[in-house]
Amino acid sequence: MTRVTDRRSFLRYSALSGLALGGAGLLAACGKDSSSGNANGSAADGSKYGTVAIQLSWLKNIEFAGEYFADSKGYYRDAGFGHVNLIAGGAASTSVEAGLDTGKIWLGMSAPQTTAPAVLDGLPAKIIGTTYQRNPFCIVSSAAKPMMSPLEMKGRKIGVQDTNQLIFNALLAANGMSDKDVQVVPAQFDPTPLANGEVDGWVSYVTNEPITLAAKGFQTAHFLFADFGLPLTAETLTVRQQTIDNERDKLKAFLAAEIKGWKDVVANPAEGARLAVEVYGKDQRLDLGEQTQEAKAQNDLVVSEDTKANGLFTMTDKLVAANIEALSKAKINIKADQLFDMSVLRELFAERPDLK
Repeated sequence: MTRVTDRRSFLRYSALSGLALGGAGLLAACGKDSSSGNANGSAADGSKYGTVAIQLSWLKNIEFAGEYFADSKGYYRDAGFGHVNLIAGGAASTSVEAGLDTGKIWLGMSAPQTTAPAVLDGLPAKIIGTTYQRNPFCIVSSAAKPMMSPLEMKGRKIGVQDTNQLIFNALLAANGMSDKDVQVVPAQFDPTPLANGEVDGWVSYVTNEPITLAAKGFQTAHFLFADFGLPLTAETLTVRQQTIDNERDKLKAFLAAEIKGWKDVVANPAEGARLAVEVYGKDQRLDLGEQTQEAKAQNDLVVSEDTKANGLFTMTDKLVAANIEALSKAKINIKADQLFDMSVLRELFAERPDLK
């Protein structure tokens, strides 16, 4: 079992309006700017683009297997980077948005619910692509007493973590319900109360708790928030506006390496799990079997009919519009062109159709 199971105790998937943008926090440990180079356009290490700092949205587990492939198989190096510094995120770390604001990172993996408030507060940043076409939030319940839709939660006890209260309320609002329709039970992150029958449902991650509970012999059912009015994306790639404006070729080179890495994960989730357990997340004491199962479940979020047609990380105009509408249900009102810019990916796939 993974040592860290409270992977929802973080800012990135919380619709927080008071996002703090100051301070370098743990990112100061990098000790370097997010990229390095010299006057003639080449980096000090002789590579085309030098070193960049990339902040992951969570600790180094299977969620970032595409980055592990891109690093270990040399895709970043082949794209012109001397080194790509993969910085672990987590509940105690500085947010991606704060890292972008202070210039400590070049690119970060976040979520619309977190980036939008920062943009509204003045951060000049955009989402340029998304790893997950659908967010993994779900309500997990016992297979013996399954809940397969929001309406089936009426009158039942639902364990909700404090950081997920806003997104849970958005789910209720999207389905014509309010917190008066359910019995909200304040929860931490260990789903044991669900297994013990203390609650009927649990705000969960489809790639985590259903798998860990099943490993303990507790069979579950679940439904995704994304299937009931909240089709938000997740693991979004976010950069400052100046990166889009001034480092477009560098950004396309990075995205090309990312796409290759994630194509490898889709083709070989077991190897992605091995890299997470034995190499990049070795200090997390991850379980190979669970990580492999999570990798397979994750692929269902990464690949969609749209990505098959348009390429990984892409978002259709329809999906962008759906995200904007979903954010409004979480009381975050922002325009599409304030938050999203898919032009870099469109250019990349036009120039490199082999990446699709």
